Amino acid sequence: MVSQGRSSKRDLRKNNTTVPCRLCSMGYSTSLSSMLLPLLLPALLLLSFLSSRVTAMPEPVSTLKMERIHRHLEKINKPAVKSIQSPDGDMIDCVLRNKQPALDHPLLKDHKIQRRPSQMPSFKGERKQQNYTSNMGRRAWQAWHHVGPCPKGTVPIRRSSVQDVLRAKSLFHYGKKQVNTVPLAARSVEKPDVVSGNGHEHAIAYTGSRQEVYGAKATINVWDPSVESENEFSLSQVWILSGSFDGSDLNSIEAGWQVSPELYGDSRPRLFTYWTSDAYQATGCYNLLCEGFIQTDRQIAIGAAISPVSAYNGDQYDITILIWKDPTLGNWWLSFGDNRLVGYWPAELFTHLSNHATMVEWGGEVVNMQPNGAHTSTQMGSGHFAGDNFRKASYFRNLEIVDADNSLTAVQDIAILAENTNCYNIQSYKSSAWGTYFYYGGPGHNSLCP
Repeated sequence: MVSQGRSSKRDLRKNNTTVPCRLCSMGYSTSLSSMLLPLLLPALLLLSFLSSRVTAMPEPVSTLKMERIHRHLEKINKPAVKSIQSPDGDMIDCVLRNKQPALDHPLLKDHKIQRRPSQMPSFKGERKQQNYTSNMGRRAWQAWHHVGPCPKGTVPIRRSSVQDVLRAKSLFHYGKKQVNTVPLAARSVEKPDVVSGNGHEHAIAYTGSRQEVYGAKATINVWDPSVESENEFSLSQVWILSGSFDGSDLNSIEAGWQVSPELYGDSRPRLFTYWTSDAYQATGCYNLLCEGFIQTDRQIAIGAAISPVSAYNGDQYDITILIWKDPTLGNWWLSFGDNRLVGYWPAELFTHLSNHATMVEWGGEVVNMQPNGAHTSTQMGSGHFAGDNFRKASYFRNLEIVDADNSLTAVQDIAILAENTNCYNIQSYKSSAWGTYFYYGGPGHNSLCP
């Protein structure tokens, strides 16, 4: 239309053609182009703006899909005795303990909630005092605590929203890990490159796969790594594993902190849990987004943000994760911080883990979707390599395992592994204060990690 206007302008100039108008009757004359151009240009700009707005708008959600989402949310968002608006934006619902989502699991139909484990694991030997300065190693907490706790007899559950579900690949995938995310050491120590192909990259320490393990513990400092794409994540966790690592019956219990924009809609580090009894195919989920994990504590909200976080070359904040099998009832308990009992995974959920674990892993994991055709710049840990050490790199310290007599022992022998040390790496050490520990992490994309 613009080129046609230019052509008309040349023709009008050539023929000296004028167009009658209201101004003409007042003694003025104008060319056709001088009238049309002021009208056409705003119209073209408006059309261009509207076109860009249309392409940027999300696809409409069908009525049927929205109905399914609402039904699912009604199932997992149980009626609240009290709701707490967290300063960081989360809505925390205080749900009656015996009405929480876990008890909807068909295997838990007749399950009686275990209020406390029969006994806590005790440490063999003597731990030396952590010689921190006044600001080092302070425990990270959760922002919603500033508003107030949940009432007695209830448990705090982060409320899921329609937008949370819509960010997932599908309703089925909401709250679940991708298939083929079997941990690195478990899949193939000899050929770690087979793991890189599915987009998951690790920097981990792990135990052997032929011993009987009944739990594991570690203290992890918390960071807020940058995640490049919404469908990527960065996490630091403990894995408790048993079953066939090359089949479909792998059992896994996991806990730590993660940054996942797709799951939570932001980039805050959050306390999370996960479980599966079939190698991530159909069973299990994050946090309390499906039936399974039974919460007993009223002050820790799984899936809620952790604050404050560690600062580069500044104050460090860490969390302590302990997972162990109750020697009497066989449930797998989760302890957070200074032995605060959060809840447990019932023994009924598992096959191999109903007996014991055969491997423990500690470390970091990211998803690399290769945005823009290059390695992701999603950071692991602090985003700095292991060699940067304390206050700069992320760490796991005081690695311990639980043995058959429910005793915690310091890990003596671990192996370390990372697929691509130019992107993320790991270095292990020992000391009297930190026991067996390691630094790990990295920036992802850089000149040596294209």
